[in-house]
Amino acid sequence: MRTAVKPVRQIRAAFRHECSSYLSNISRRRNCLADSNLSVTRRPACTYDFGRYAISTLLISRALSTGAAKVSNNEDLGRAGPLVEYERRISASELVDGDLCQVGTLRELQRLYDELVESADACRLDRYATSEKAGRSRWLWSRFIPQTSCSPVKGLYLYGGVGTGKTMLMDLFFDQLPCNWRKKRIHFHDFMLNVHSRLQKHRGVADPLEVVAGEISDESILLCLDEFMVTDVADALILNRLFRQLFANGVVLVATSNRAPDNLYEGGLQRDLFLPFISTLKERCIVHEIGSSVDYRKKTSAKEGFYFVGTDLSDFLKEKFQELVGDSAPVPQEVEVVMGRTLKVPLGANGCAYFSFEELCNRPLGAADYFGLCKSFHTLALDGVPIFGLHNRTSAYRFVTLVDVMYENKARLLCTAEGSPYQLFERVVTISDAQQMAPRTSSRSRKSDDLDLCVDNELGFAKDRTISRLTEMNSKEYLGHHAATVAGKQIPEESSTVDAVRA
Repeated sequence: MRTAVKPVRQIRAAFRHECSSYLSNISRRRNCLADSNLSVTRRPACTYDFGRYAISTLLISRALSTGAAKVSNNEDLGRAGPLVEYERRISASELVDGDLCQVGTLRELQRLYDELVESADACRLDRYATSEKAGRSRWLWSRFIPQTSCSPVKGLYLYGGVGTGKTMLMDLFFDQLPCNWRKKRIHFHDFMLNVHSRLQKHRGVADPLEVVAGEISDESILLCLDEFMVTDVADALILNRLFRQLFANGVVLVATSNRAPDNLYEGGLQRDLFLPFISTLKERCIVHEIGSSVDYRKKTSAKEGFYFVGTDLSDFLKEKFQELVGDSAPVPQEVEVVMGRTLKVPLGANGCAYFSFEELCNRPLGAADYFGLCKSFHTLALDGVPIFGLHNRTSAYRFVTLVDVMYENKARLLCTAEGSPYQLFERVVTISDAQQMAPRTSSRSRKSDDLDLCVDNELGFAKDRTISRLTEMNSKEYLGHHAATVAGKQIPEESSTVDAVRA
């Protein structure tokens, strides 16, 4: 007995020492914030009873149940929120000083951050507050007695023009959140692939959507979705029920988008069934527009990069592709993407893949295929990107999705195209753009009209984002970052099974 008691006393003494350091760190941090001119303060994510024995008992109990690695949240002590971190990065020359619109958005993110910290317990954000067994019991009990527990904190829906820094600001917000919170940051494409994969897994259940919502909310109470956009009718039809259930389960949504909520899925099939989702979204999120007209992506250092304009450049592109591959011999490969599907790669080696535009964008492929491709290859060579118009609108949609996925995965693009990024989409316009064009008069013949003009709202809005991203992907900064990433992470030449859906 004495042998058993001695180690326990040693453990208590050690944890009392850690608690003393923890409290002194909090005290120093509070004093530092009080002396600063910043109006924002951060409180600890959890409120502890700092009694002599209560805190040591709490920490010992947590250490025994979750492990010492989960107990240590010292790195969270230096976090005071996105606005404070933004100012620190600007002072350290890590970021370019933004405009007033960015600062206004950061104030909204800081407000949300403070509310979440204040209501961390009520929002059930701490992933270690309850055991896994208790979580399973609550989920099982809720099957018999449905309960709703909407979060006391509303989320945030950020929208604005391309290149205004929406993704950067949301990432800055997400990085400041405590490590022990139930949180997830994911691209909207990836999120919906995740949802459909889960629905497939629970096929045959009475209400698979409710089960999926339960799983997602059990994993992540704070959900950050980047590039929220709805173009698929299957997504549009399930979003309202899915998010009603997620919000009822206490999920807090932070989303970025190029579109205002009222303009989501504009002109889409069966949009009347989608409209209730817009009301749900505006009810549970504060909507904030980033009014900046600055495209920060285009302010990167100009560089020719690997975007080549012209025709009959296939041989030239293959030479460039071989230079990047090195001594490896490119061979046909096959990668698994999602739900048992595979994608054939015409040529691949050393983390690089080669496709013609027809093979990758004229076939019935989608985000799942492109995510799978980017999990196996960090560089893509694409030959023969055409000028887009009415005749190849579907291919344009696939190309936009491909660029989105590559940008999200920080992949490198080599391509030959018939025109500059702007020229590729010059014939794609929104309905309002088309209405502002000069109407046909008796002096204008039909022969002079552009018969290949593509009037498409979703594609018309998406084209600006794609042009902006293609510009940045060929900048010195982007390519330098890509090279550094590849140097630090070896990608296998022969890809193993690829999971395109991040659970």
